[in-house]
Amino acid sequence: MEHTKKNPFGFKDKIGYMFGDFGNDFTFIFASTYLMIFYTKVLGIDAAMVGVLFLVARCVDAFTDIGMGRIVDSSPENEKGRFRVWILRMCIPVAVSSFFMYQSVMADTSMTAKTIYMFVTYLLWGSVFYTSINIPYGSMASVISEKSKDRQSLSVYRSLGSTFAAVAISVVTPIFIYKTDAQGNQVVISGRFTLAAAAFSVLAVVCYLLCYFLVTERVKIKKDTAEKKKTSVAKTLGQVFSSRALLAMILISILTLCASIMGQSISTFLFADYFKNTKALSFNNLLGLPAAVILAGISGKLVERFGRKELTGAGCAAAAVLFFVLYFLKLSNVWVFIVLNFIASIGGMYLFNMTVWAMITDVIDDKEVQTMQRDDGTIYGVYSFARKLGQALAGGLGGFALSAIGYDSLAAAQTDSVRAGLYGLSTLFPALIYTAVSIVFFVLYPLSKRRVEENTRELQMRREQ
Repeated sequence: MEHTKKNPFGFKDKIGYMFGDFGNDFTFIFASTYLMIFYTKVLGIDAAMVGVLFLVARCVDAFTDIGMGRIVDSSPENEKGRFRVWILRMCIPVAVSSFFMYQSVMADTSMTAKTIYMFVTYLLWGSVFYTSINIPYGSMASVISEKSKDRQSLSVYRSLGSTFAAVAISVVTPIFIYKTDAQGNQVVISGRFTLAAAAFSVLAVVCYLLCYFLVTERVKIKKDTAEKKKTSVAKTLGQVFSSRALLAMILISILTLCASIMGQSISTFLFADYFKNTKALSFNNLLGLPAAVILAGISGKLVERFGRKELTGAGCAAAAVLFFVLYFLKLSNVWVFIVLNFIASIGGMYLFNMTVWAMITDVIDDKEVQTMQRDDGTIYGVYSFARKLGQALAGGLGGFALSAIGYDSLAAAQTDSVRAGLYGLSTLFPALIYTAVSIVFFVLYPLSKRRVEENTRELQMRREQ
């Protein structure tokens, strides 16, 4: 690799990279949160068939995520950037395909037509076009700057972009797509799904273009390194999966996804049936924004002093301790619970989200040091697919867990044993998960602060030769 003499890394790159994830999440978070509602309540498709769609999509993703990574790694350098150019190429296709998923006029067609429409539009958006922009975007962080401090800043700003998008979608969408009927029930206004999708698609394109014009690729692949790319897919994947750092990161991500998605799934039931205070739930959900802002201001300096592995591993260990404390306290005061849960989440989920994307660039560097071959896109594609599998696994845990504790959705009030089960799922489960995550960090994940610095120096020496 070589470092090109371009304008130095700065705020433009950070804000531009933030807009990239903002653009991603205008379609991704909207789909994650409301696509099931659109399919079932607007189109009238059975939820089991939607589940089949998601399962098929994950199987397709195994090929498209890794395949897109290989395409990006094999792409020649050009004046628009090897990764950055894909954002320009694919921003309109991903936005248009997202818009076509929410066509309420399909509600009047036959079930066969609706099912075919659902499969074609979802796979086209998620497995083809979204993948073709998300893999290059995620891989691009490692070529914006070779400095660990800069990459940490990009990881922080990417997390801020995701947080801002999530807040915007969660606040605006329910107000726009629901109305209250005469009986006080919340009813979906089907036609407004299409309008919301159109607005979010336009905003996604704007954000992608801001990312493209503000970000600069500085680190480029030398021609002799590019020649080494002509290895077989099997050999490349063999090298990738031999990376202890990558395998540890995949395990860590799956575990943290289980903790965070389980928490989101169970929190509504916890506040409604255990604390019997759903207004407090809204306040609890809003705390993600100040948590992101707080960590954005301090995480960079903490990482610079302690290292990503050391800081994040310690944060997960602290989160585990606090969740154990919450479990044994058996709190009945919802506000005390919210405060302690918020502090524990900062050490666990929120801190991890601030460092994870920079850790992936560390994994990419480590693999290059070990094998003399750089595979930014392939590694990110493998990691992206693993995260999707983790999200699918974690998504099913909530339902299984509720069934296991005997939750009765038809009952006006839950039994004491069920209420205790809800509290345990919200406290003991994350305590055990974050204990496991901290063990993986300190025992299996090899990229300590010292090793990351050694890898950076080694790659700099190679570029100077």
